[in-house]
Amino acid sequence: MKATVLGAGSWGTTFAQVLWDAGTPAVLWARDTAITDSINAGHENPRYLPGISLPAALTATTDPAAALDGADLVVFAVPAQTLRASLASWAPLIPPGALQVSLLKGIEVGSSKRMSEVIMEVLGVPQSRVAVVSGPNLAREIAERQIAASVVACSDESGARLLQRACHTGYFRAYSNTDVTGCELGGAVKNVIAIAVGVAVGLGLGDNTKATLITRGLAEIARLGEAVGADPRTLAGLAGMGDLVATCSSPLSRNRTFGQHLGQGMTAAQARTVTSQTVEGITSCEPVLELASKHGVEMPITEVVAALIGGHLPVMEAAAVLASRSAKPEWYGA
Repeated sequence: MKATVLGAGSWGTTFAQVLWDAGTPAVLWARDTAITDSINAGHENPRYLPGISLPAALTATTDPAAALDGADLVVFAVPAQTLRASLASWAPLIPPGALQVSLLKGIEVGSSKRMSEVIMEVLGVPQSRVAVVSGPNLAREIAERQIAASVVACSDESGARLLQRACHTGYFRAYSNTDVTGCELGGAVKNVIAIAVGVAVGLGLGDNTKATLITRGLAEIARLGEAVGADPRTLAGLAGMGDLVATCSSPLSRNRTFGQHLGQGMTAAQARTVTSQTVEGITSCEPVLELASKHGVEMPITEVVAALIGGHLPVMEAAAVLASRSAKPEWYGA
């Protein structure tokens, strides 16, 4: 089995390493020749994973045709909002029988579609040929081969097991699942909640506030998941609670870091510049809210984050807006 990873950012590069460590030969595609040269000559991606020694057998190329030749697994690791355009250019090159795998954790602006839905629409492949990887996957820690786990999901159980075999290692435990919807929603919405937690950190608020945001954020994810047909067990697992806790708790999280800069008084534009890498929660806010509105789901934390990013709510008022909501049962419906 051969894998191609399209996108050489921190997670794409790390997942290529995981594949090799699991015994699956992988080729990495990048747009930038400086990155491919560094990987091929020095076995390092200094832009995204400085100091990490990559497998000597891992090669990288800027030629998508060469990268995709003979691939059995095609892994997408580009920013969520660029996926549609990238797929259109890659489509003629992708082997027809390959399993398409999304590492992306975002919702598309304009369509409010999950990444697997975008892949199916653009490539014209059935649901059974699309899989996702989601979980508490902070790239730097996994690149250092610290123990971690994730969910590999495909509506076709055999596809999920195939991907599981391809990436399961001694330090990266892959659990199979057939609930693609739940895995993708958990991965996308937790980025938005992590921004809120980062704001709380930047404001100097304590652990009670952070715990409240994490758990009420999970309630938002669960309400939306229930409305669109996700399995509640998925959202209580690695792709839901697990990913949420890691992203909200770690300073390695770009979404939390971005939120922290907002809480410290930066504008959204300033915080985006300082954070430097892609912060999926910024662009996912509005499409998540559109999806929630379509299904009649309340998502107050997501609403506040969207208002902060849009400049419609001063950061010092964010906590008060949430705290002033009327009293409710802990669990209420979609």
